[in-house]
Amino acid sequence: MKFFKELNQFMMMGARAHAKWELDVSNVILHDRKRIAILCLLVIPILVGGVAFADDVVAKLPGMLGGKNAYAPAFYTPTIFFASIAVGIVAGLITGCIGAGGGFIIAPALMSAGVKGILAVGTDLFHIFAKAIMGSVLHRKLGNISVGLAVFFLVGSMAGATLGGWLNRALYEFNPVMSDAFITTIYVFMLGFLCSYALLDYFRSLKPAPPEKAADIAAGTAGMTNIARRIQSVNLPPMVVFDEGVTPGGRKISWIFLVLCGFLVGMAASVMGVGGGFLTFPIFVYTLGVSSATTVGTDIFQIIFTAGYAGLAQYAIYGFIFYTLAIGMLLGSLIGIQVGSLITKVVSGSTICGLYAVATSAGFVNRAFALPSKLASLGFIPMSPETGRILDVVGTYIFFGVLGAFAIWVFYIFFTNISVLKGEGHAHTEVQA
Repeated sequence: MKFFKELNQFMMMGARAHAKWELDVSNVILHDRKRIAILCLLVIPILVGGVAFADDVVAKLPGMLGGKNAYAPAFYTPTIFFASIAVGIVAGLITGCIGAGGGFIIAPALMSAGVKGILAVGTDLFHIFAKAIMGSVLHRKLGNISVGLAVFFLVGSMAGATLGGWLNRALYEFNPVMSDAFITTIYVFMLGFLCSYALLDYFRSLKPAPPEKAADIAAGTAGMTNIARRIQSVNLPPMVVFDEGVTPGGRKISWIFLVLCGFLVGMAASVMGVGGGFLTFPIFVYTLGVSSATTVGTDIFQIIFTAGYAGLAQYAIYGFIFYTLAIGMLLGSLIGIQVGSLITKVVSGSTICGLYAVATSAGFVNRAFALPSKLASLGFIPMSPETGRILDVVGTYIFFGVLGAFAIWVFYIFFTNISVLKGEGHAHTEVQA
């Protein structure tokens, strides 16, 4: 039980580190006219050219979306573009308000809206890659990136991303329903784990933590684990030196462990359509014994290459990216992150923990309700098509209902506390839901 508690703590730290990176990236983009101009150049041709394209082949697009030969149109309808902005806004609100990456709701949201799983994954990867490229100026200012760790880690992550992309494409070519079932199953297990411990964290946050424990967590000074010590004791050259600024002489680790961990993260990123940050942090800190500062910098650095390679080499060239959705989500997330980060000044820490638990639970329920119909379609479980459709619809309504209520609640706090956020009033310690 102690192992899972510590693992959950490190996964939450990883999620918060990834959220901070997304907030920094959004600030860089929104405060740079050149990057805003680039966004406009991306959006306008897609909308204008896409409308002309849709006028000619609009009758064929539903078949393209569900078929295997001509997939991934650049444009569908204006409605789905604005819907993608809404998805991006909610993901951004989660990132900014809760302090955890909101990407875990993007793929379930797109799949619930009727987008095939493989297309949702590829689109999300491209969205992450585009954001990373536009915010890459941040990495020139980071002094805590270990190049040695990053290089060997990326060797493994590229291999893992290749296998994950190939697996997704192979399953889709064999049976599109099996591909959706595979992606949904991964999300059920991952979100089930996250929401279970998010709920535990919420109830723990209602109780005052011991001063020494709270201080250790805030400072990130938890001691190195036994498994990290054993791994670093393995002498299998070449050895990579890191954390010279943390420990006199630095620490050493064999390259093989970095490649293996990179492989796991790359495969997860390619299969789920995420940056992999929520896995990199606990693996580096808990398993490899890397300091929190070095982990954050190296994790941010690897996201560009892992998401870029997985998105472009494993999905884009095969036509599994919906560019209109990706750009719409990017626009929405830039707005949502700004609003979400502002309201953290007027809500309590326990409220934020509760919101994270609700958001992860919504994603888990959505995929858990969608899974039975997919398994029944494959003949794995007995279930009538009508029952499967009912479960799917119920899960979709719960998912979008919870996320919609979450978004309305956050915007309500934002607009009712504008004077406080502008510094014209007295900050509240908590706003009741």
